Amino acid sequence: MKLKKNIPLIDQHDKLGFWGGKFGGSFIPETLKKPVEDLTNKFQKLRKDKKFIKKRDYYFKNYIGSPTSFIKLENLSDYLGGAQIWAKVVSEANGGAHKIYNATVHALICKAMGKKYIVGDTGAGYAGKMLSMAAKKFGLKCKIFMGAKDIKRQQPNVKAMKKNGAEVIPVYTGSQTLVDAVSECMRYWVANCDTTAMCVGSTVGPNIFVKICGWSTSQISRELKAQIKKEFGSIPKKIKLYNCVGGGSSSYGFWSEFMDYNKKQVELIGVEAGGPRNSNKHAAPLTYGSKIGILHGAAQYVNQNSEGQIEETESISAGLDYPGVSPLHCYLKDTRRARYTAVSDENALDAYKLVTKFENLKPSLEPSHAFWVAIEEAKKLSNDTVIIVNSCGDAHKDKNILKAKLGKQYDQFN
Repeated sequence: MKLKKNIPLIDQHDKLGFWGGKFGGSFIPETLKKPVEDLTNKFQKLRKDKKFIKKRDYYFKNYIGSPTSFIKLENLSDYLGGAQIWAKVVSEANGGAHKIYNATVHALICKAMGKKYIVGDTGAGYAGKMLSMAAKKFGLKCKIFMGAKDIKRQQPNVKAMKKNGAEVIPVYTGSQTLVDAVSECMRYWVANCDTTAMCVGSTVGPNIFVKICGWSTSQISRELKAQIKKEFGSIPKKIKLYNCVGGGSSSYGFWSEFMDYNKKQVELIGVEAGGPRNSNKHAAPLTYGSKIGILHGAAQYVNQNSEGQIEETESISAGLDYPGVSPLHCYLKDTRRARYTAVSDENALDAYKLVTKFENLKPSLEPSHAFWVAIEEAKKLSNDTVIIVNSCGDAHKDKNILKAKLGKQYDQFN
């Protein structure tokens, strides 16, 4: 199993839609085969259409605000005394997170297909918030499925979705988190696919949704590659790209332009949610050796029990609280192009406090997981190593969680 050079990873699947012959595919009911086929054909045409690309780039620049900043975290780097730490501040994008790229592209595809309704899922609320924004921007009616547990802990984004005119539908089944929201969203689409488009909020689901999301978020690494070359003159000899991994959309977008580099020069490090220290529950199927299973229409590594039933996850981060992971990341793990590890809730909070103490940056709890690993590893590395963390979301949505966890310390870090 080996990655191919000069071919985007999203296109390195076989005729049945599997990466490496075993990850991905499209495990869908008969009623969805026609709409999925129609979406696949439409996307393949649009991604080669110069007018569509021009329109996408126009909205990326003038609506999303690309490019987002690439900054050196000088105070943090000096404090640690090891490698240089930089950040790609994707949280500057309109709406505060990377999810806006995928939402905008899905809305444009929806319009191109002549549909007036769009539905989506959300965990942290980022994907839902961004889809509600894109729907409002392009005159579409929008429904967002969200776990009841996540609705309680991500109120700022819920309020934003409603303000944008979206109908937020609480999901009370299962763990009442992202995994259940995706399931309910897909059930709704099965019954309404003639009039409604569906936006899957990450690089998960049937093959075509993995491809659309990956194609959309790749904008992050296109920008970053140009910014690195401008800053350093070329790609440094030792560079490490750290990114949180839930479903895997921000990390794929952050890494996509660097896949062809030797991993000794450009290392890719994915950080999953290890959950609370005092719990056996986690959202780290890549780190803790989960087996392959089928979830939301795709084969992937999934947290499951001995009978193959999906296990409940637990994480302080709603955006990482998912029992599966993108087929792209499963493939990157098996080819050893990327390295994966997990971080506890407590250490993610420690990273948030350290970053906000030294820098004018407030990463959400999702990228805080990645910052912890970057901080710990930076201490052991020399100054000629360049560490870059994708700060893919802002902490505004986590205000209530941070207040509860930090108590009297909250004002000190905000």
